[in-house]
Amino acid sequence: MTLSEENYLKTVYNLQKHYKKGVPTNAIAEEMETKASSVSDMIKRLAEKELLFYKKYQGAKLSETGEKHAVKVVRKHRLWETFLVEKLNFSWDEVHDIAEQLEHIESEKLIKELDKLLGYPKTDPHGDPIPDEDGNVVKVEKRMLAEFKKGEQGVCVGVNDSSSSFLQYLDKHQIALGKVITVKDKEEFDGSMQLEVDHREFNISNLAANNIYLKTVNS
Repeated sequence: MTLSEENYLKTVYNLQKHYKKGVPTNAIAEEMETKASSVSDMIKRLAEKELLFYKKYQGAKLSETGEKHAVKVVRKHRLWETFLVEKLNFSWDEVHDIAEQLEHIESEKLIKELDKLLGYPKTDPHGDPIPDEDGNVVKVEKRMLAEFKKGEQGVCVGVNDSSSSFLQYLDKHQIALGKVITVKDKEEFDGSMQLEVDHREFNISNLAANNIYLKTVNS
């Protein structure tokens, strides 16, 4: 398994939740910032290895074997992100690119010990679930902040956009995992919101609200 193949499997795995029938080639190309022709070549190679299935006009879907490989890479990536934040004092917007390199380390013993050192965490610094050693994932009930109405309240449990620019934007407003967010007002016209976090009130756009996951709490 090459690093490139692992990256493609991980990308398809992460995108599958948005596409029931299959992940389109263009969606993979956009996520990986590469050409659609390159994606087509790799999909063909992975299909020949029986790591995924591909149907024209439907897209790519991981096989059982392909999903097992992908889950292992995702598990390593998210454990390394957690390690970097909790043990090496990196901020949550700094860890993705480093974890992209570390996720390809093959030592199973290292990953087991890393998991043990961290206390078997269930989620990474961005709120994404960390698969356990057997590939099981704990499902967290969550909704997009954009779906909340005026007066509703929730706890931040994750983000959809883990880019450095968005995470820095959240830091600016002191929005982080575990923070209680109250919707003070919501504009019907554009979906922008007035929020309260730690007794501070500020406005965010609908775009931002569509990238923040909350778990509902009683207001």
